[in-house]
Amino acid sequence: MPDDAYLLCAEDAAAAFFGAAAPAAGSTCTGAGDDDDDDGCCCSAGEEAESAASIAELIGGEADYSPRPDYPDRLRSRSIDPAARAESVAWILKVQEYYGFLPLTAYLAVNYMDRFLSLHRLPQEDGWAMELLAVTCLSLAAKMEETLVPSLLDLQVEGISRYVFEPGTIGRMELLVLTALNWRLRSVTPFTFIDFFACKVDPGGRHTRCLIARATQVILAAMHDIEFLDHCPSAMAAAAVLCATGETPSLESVSPGAAVGWCIGLAEETIGSCYRLMQQLVIGGNVQTRAAGTTASALNLCCSDQALSSHSSSSSSPPPAKRRKRSPPGI
Repeated sequence: MPDDAYLLCAEDAAAAFFGAAAPAAGSTCTGAGDDDDDDGCCCSAGEEAESAASIAELIGGEADYSPRPDYPDRLRSRSIDPAARAESVAWILKVQEYYGFLPLTAYLAVNYMDRFLSLHRLPQEDGWAMELLAVTCLSLAAKMEETLVPSLLDLQVEGISRYVFEPGTIGRMELLVLTALNWRLRSVTPFTFIDFFACKVDPGGRHTRCLIARATQVILAAMHDIEFLDHCPSAMAAAAVLCATGETPSLESVSPGAAVGWCIGLAEETIGSCYRLMQQLVIGGNVQTRAAGTTASALNLCCSDQALSSHSSSSSSPPPAKRRKRSPPGI
């Protein structure tokens, strides 16, 4: 039976099933971080070429999963309230940390929110409508990526959320967001590329887990800053890996010009511009200030196997049960 027969929404087969190629691209470092595999190789030449081709194809289509091109300028001109967006991003990251969601879940939620805002104007951007959108987008992202998803009421964590929305209200908003995004939720993100790029920097795989962990924290921190909306996911992933490489003494630093050779479709100018922004954000010591939803311990993640193992264990633990005590307002 052809792939198209399984489609449940209006998108082409390549868009719906591109995720099948991504794991192959992201799993090229099979022995990354193993202490007893000092000279392990990421992948064979044939596998690397196949992965590079898959990654290049994803780069070619990543613009289809981004907000409209004029969206960053509308935020800068305050046609869309940047403070309300920043507050929503902070809320998403706080709830992601509270439940131990995957970093990809938080990124997808912000991606859905930005794409929706670039297409539709909310009636009250700095009030309940903006928080309803953030809750809705995180709910959709969690359903896409998480194996354990809290109820819609529990997702609105007490002490973090200002409003409490009825599940029916969130459900109706989910349908509105899905329709606006044309049901295209399996987005291309920096996490689509980050494993592949880390293997390019560290072919032996000794520091790959460290690079991926640190680059992940840089990407999460960058979500607050609207300047990063001008950069495509592949450029953000490449720049984050460059930042992580620069913080690893045993690895040679890599220039944006050299990073272009990792894969077809990368551009030195876009990687370099994004890399300079990330250097200001991370190396300049502004990460904690500009990423209020990300803990200092996460941003200063130790690259040891013990720390990474502990981080992975906490991320995979079941979310705590927490019922709401406030009655939802009549919205």
